[in-house]
Amino acid sequence: MDVITLEYLKLKYILQTLLMKYFLTILAFAFIHLSFSQNCKYIFLGEVIDFHDKTPIIGATIYIKNLDKYVTSDVDGKFRIEKLCNGEITLVISHLACVTKTQTFVIKGDMAKTIALEHHIEELNEVSISAKAVKKNTVTAQESVIKSEVLKKYSSLSLGDALKEVPGISSINTGNTIVKPMVNGMHSSRLLIINNNVRLQDQDWGIEHAPSIDINSANQISVIKGSGALRYGGDAIGGVVVLNPARMILKDTLYGKTIASGQTNGRGFSLSSSLNKTFESGWFANVQGMVKQNGDFEAPDYILTNTGMQSQGFSINGGKKTFESGFEVFYSFLNNKIGILRSAHIGNIGDLVDAINSQEPFVVEDFSYDINSPKQEITHHLLKGLYYKRFKNFGKLSLQYDYQNNQRFEFDVRVGDDRDKPALDLNLQTHSVMADLILDSNLNRKMTFGLMGRYQNNFANPDTGVRRLIPDYDKYDFGIYGTSEWVINGKLTVDAGLRYDFNRINAKKFYQISRWEERGYDTDFSNTIIETQGSQYLTNPIFDFHNFSSSAGLKYSLDDDSYLLANYSLASRPPNPSELFSDGLHHSAARIELGDLRLNQEVSNRISASYNLDTPNLLLNVDVFYNRVNDFIYLKPSGIEQTIRGAFPVWEFIQTNASFYGIDVSANYEFTNNLQWSNTTSYIKANDVIEDKPIIDIPAFNTNNAITFSKPEWKSFSASLKSEWVFEQNEFPDFNFETFIASTDETILVDVSTPPPAYHLLHFYAEATIPISKQTTLNIGLNVNNLLDTNYRTYLNRLRYFADDLGRNILLQLQLNY
Repeated sequence: MDVITLEYLKLKYILQTLLMKYFLTILAFAFIHLSFSQNCKYIFLGEVIDFHDKTPIIGATIYIKNLDKYVTSDVDGKFRIEKLCNGEITLVISHLACVTKTQTFVIKGDMAKTIALEHHIEELNEVSISAKAVKKNTVTAQESVIKSEVLKKYSSLSLGDALKEVPGISSINTGNTIVKPMVNGMHSSRLLIINNNVRLQDQDWGIEHAPSIDINSANQISVIKGSGALRYGGDAIGGVVVLNPARMILKDTLYGKTIASGQTNGRGFSLSSSLNKTFESGWFANVQGMVKQNGDFEAPDYILTNTGMQSQGFSINGGKKTFESGFEVFYSFLNNKIGILRSAHIGNIGDLVDAINSQEPFVVEDFSYDINSPKQEITHHLLKGLYYKRFKNFGKLSLQYDYQNNQRFEFDVRVGDDRDKPALDLNLQTHSVMADLILDSNLNRKMTFGLMGRYQNNFANPDTGVRRLIPDYDKYDFGIYGTSEWVINGKLTVDAGLRYDFNRINAKKFYQISRWEERGYDTDFSNTIIETQGSQYLTNPIFDFHNFSSSAGLKYSLDDDSYLLANYSLASRPPNPSELFSDGLHHSAARIELGDLRLNQEVSNRISASYNLDTPNLLLNVDVFYNRVNDFIYLKPSGIEQTIRGAFPVWEFIQTNASFYGIDVSANYEFTNNLQWSNTTSYIKANDVIEDKPIIDIPAFNTNNAITFSKPEWKSFSASLKSEWVFEQNEFPDFNFETFIASTDETILVDVSTPPPAYHLLHFYAEATIPISKQTTLNIGLNVNNLLDTNYRTYLNRLRYFADDLGRNILLQLQLNY
């Protein structure tokens, strides 16, 4: 084969190869074009509606991620996306005042879908905020809210201390570490405490039993009076305190805070830290922990021996929350060890007389961190599981179970083998289930229904060697309620509710036969005797209580700056186990307490009204109320009883009809952008209607004024000087009694009734926030309580007979936000 022929064959092969490649390329382009023309002609028709009532949402923005383009819903809530191919398409739908929603669809042809957004989500949860206690403006109940900016100042203190930010809230104390909140003169079993939607069950019947709450676990606290309290319980005669954690954020983020503080009075420290992890998908987890320790506190002139405390606690929370459904698991642990003023331990009535007549405590020792008897040790566990589901054009269903275990030890000063044995050993276990249904498809008429079931077991350990104050008992509770809220027009909103509760207490208790007959129980309760054991009866009293509650309220807007609230509520509270069964020496109270098996339910009729004004310079709120409580239960001294330890006063639970009425005022006025004045004032009167005399343990008139200077450009600096003025309580019952003192061979008057004089205190607070990095800030706060180191005693402090209240306390606090 010659060279020319060879070159020809090569050229022919190259041309054939090029023609084949060209032909295949043409076929490929044709196939691609054919495929495109077949699969990218599809249309997606969408409709955006309100999740509640299915009304169209106009002007929603729809972002198509795959195509990087936007469309908008029309006047009918509809939108159209054209030229779509087979496969997935991701849409991001957003609208003002709505929760942004991301959804993915699989395109297999033309498609039409309806997308529901939660419209008015901001309106449903809107809260008006100011620097102090504020009013929630979306409900008709009298409600005050304390936000995290204020709560941070109380990180090393108690719930009862923080609640005093709200007018009408005071406390009844046992020293300065056992602080029990009081709302308009009501406390203990008349005041419900809700922690993360769980009603606290921690032996709240005792005046010297502080709530088992770590205030650092709360991001916001609400105090509710009137009709808004009905859904939490029908026995909330005083009201409800609701502690809410921080809201979960629907985005991928990690954040937290650490608060460290030290104080001069008690030479104590406090450390609290929390860490939160959230995901855009709705998953979340957070953990929070706290430790506090204080040594002996000090009055201006002496050390208050054995008044230290130790506290440790933590909580864990996790789950998944989206708008349409979610679940949550929550666990918290708290352990408190609290010293009781050593001089408050009295052996008999003679010691009480000497203490009242003495200007200083009997026992004053050098400062110490030791906590000896008398003391309390309390451990509280709380476990909660919650699931909720929203249904389109219907509402939200929530199911919850919670378990609580409260262990309480109270130690008396004892000798010998019983030195380290508690005088009171109580274990309270509580199981609760709840179902709540909110019907909110019509935003002008919201209805809520709920069911509650609860079982409670109390075990009073008989191995203390002391007669048990509270017996073993099982308690069964069932509740059902319904409430409704109607928006009548742009000015008027009304609400109403009904609730029924059934309570059964099944107790087993030993009574001394002499006490049984003295109380007349042998006639009225002989059928409860199970057996006779020596000088005692073993009895099995069972009580059933049927309680009906109702409420009604209205809110009327006068103009854009002011509105009126009016509320009526009927509440019914059955007697608690202490009021029914107490029978013996209450060591921490140094008195014999006697319950009464004949006690009936308390029935409260409460009427209240509020005026609220909110202008650029002035924020004013005025609350007035009248509360008539029939069969009001309280402790009253009835005489002296001799025991092997000496003579002790006897206090009995009795019932009367009582009236409570008063006024609470809060005001905040801005003179300039940098200078403001604030005031809270409360006045309350309470009378025994039957005996025409005042009710015991009612707070005196008090008023607080503060001047605050703030300069945001100076690292958010602010400083305030606060005046606290508490008047002398001039209206009190005369429960003084006479007793014979054998050592002096004389009969003397024991004055347990006369309140201490009025007092005035000054407090100082300053803070600044320093940026550390783009996402980290350091807040530095300085708090000086009782600035002038004033001597004073508080009427509502049960240890006022034995010592002065706290002297000056300087507290430095650092809060790192990250």
